[in-house]
Amino acid sequence: MMLKRIMRVNARQGVRLLSSQNVVEMPPCDYKPPPYKGPTYQDNRQIRKDFLSPVMVPHFTNPLLIHAGHMQWLFDHTGRRYLDLFGGIVTVSLGHCHPKVVAAATEQMNKLWHTTHIYMHPKIHEYAELLTSKLPEHLKVVYFVNSGSEANDLAMMMARLYTGSFDIITFRNSYHGASPYTAGLTAHGTWKYNFANGFGIHHAMNPDPYRGIWGGYRDSPVQSLRAGESEVQDGVCLSSEKYLAQLEEIMMYSLPKGKLAAFFAESIQGVGGAVQYPLGYLKKAFELVKANGGVCISDEVQTGFGRTGEHFWGFEGHGVKPDIVTMAKGIGNGFPLAAVVTTKEISDTLKNALHFNTFGGNPLASAVGISVLEELENENIQQRCQDIGTYFLRTLAELRDEFEIIGDVRGKGLMIGAEMVKDPVTRSPLSPEAMMTIWDLCKDQGVILGRGGYYGNVFRIKPPMCITKEDVDFTINVLRNVLHKVNH
Repeated sequence: MMLKRIMRVNARQGVRLLSSQNVVEMPPCDYKPPPYKGPTYQDNRQIRKDFLSPVMVPHFTNPLLIHAGHMQWLFDHTGRRYLDLFGGIVTVSLGHCHPKVVAAATEQMNKLWHTTHIYMHPKIHEYAELLTSKLPEHLKVVYFVNSGSEANDLAMMMARLYTGSFDIITFRNSYHGASPYTAGLTAHGTWKYNFANGFGIHHAMNPDPYRGIWGGYRDSPVQSLRAGESEVQDGVCLSSEKYLAQLEEIMMYSLPKGKLAAFFAESIQGVGGAVQYPLGYLKKAFELVKANGGVCISDEVQTGFGRTGEHFWGFEGHGVKPDIVTMAKGIGNGFPLAAVVTTKEISDTLKNALHFNTFGGNPLASAVGISVLEELENENIQQRCQDIGTYFLRTLAELRDEFEIIGDVRGKGLMIGAEMVKDPVTRSPLSPEAMMTIWDLCKDQGVILGRGGYYGNVFRIKPPMCITKEDVDFTINVLRNVLHKVNH
């Protein structure tokens, strides 16, 4: 269902709801969830309040009680269906309860759940060989862990042991985990607490083509409206050189000369709001890191496994070869699984002391991981991300041209962000109250979006990678409907 197109909506006066109640028709789904038999909605809310950590704040003004899932769809306790465009925080890669992954897990559960790798079991060896075959030739040693934070913890330790240096650089606006160790890597005040962290870690200026002071062109089907503030020569955005000078200044003034341990970079920033870098920046940054004795670590926790479409790994889009790659989330389609892959030379440093992870690479996790890799290939998921993601980005860009409240649309494949603003000229972020209004209204019409960015004003669109063109059209029509319903 297409809704009537109107003039660009001015975003400068805040949000007021209109009375229109247009409802967009949802694409069909032949899956029927089983009846819900758990505690009542109110009992669940009370249990959460009484017994779960207060940090676990549910999304939306009226939180969802999710009961079942099937591919790109979630179902609440009443059986109502929602299009999941956040994928369990960029984690459900193939789809909720994917039948092939469920079958692989069930088969392994009936045989052997857990031993730890103090004994040999076939699945961890099969999986290690298959996973490393997806990476460049020099990355051949894998350590299995359970989460992205654990993976980045281990990568930090390996880099420091291998180089004999201590200092690490990450970007402002980055997110690399919330454990006490990785909290120092993360440069996002929303996720910081008042305890000692970040000793030896430095945060470089974020080379953001939309909010950064020099703008720039990025590797995306949709460019920032500020792209024209720079220019591209031989595939390199000239604003990159200015941001690189800021990175080099950290190495000149804040580190012992030539004694950098590591540089961490997400290929596209996830929690930070799908922020990309100017063309050519990351490749030149890696060269600068190498010249200062450091190893280059690519955080593929959100961008790996075909999500960016053009490549299987996000770093490939930058033309770089990292020394260490960390991965999690989509690696297990929602099953707790993560990994660090590196060179033999770097991995050899762990021979000097015992390193062990009780659950890392357990038989069940390995069976799930193998199934995910197989189905990514069988279902041509990477190409789907390229095709559907590009279509999604371009239709969102059309929506940006219609509504001033959408300041920027960016991303690659199905790693997408839409930044909402109060003023498109100053790029002042849309207020939390206005964001919540739009977020809730989209949910009420059957679309679940994520949120991110420092101001919480970026809608994060990172769905299960099985979504269809019809799902995209439905989402665009819901967004248009919702934005028509708010008077600015």
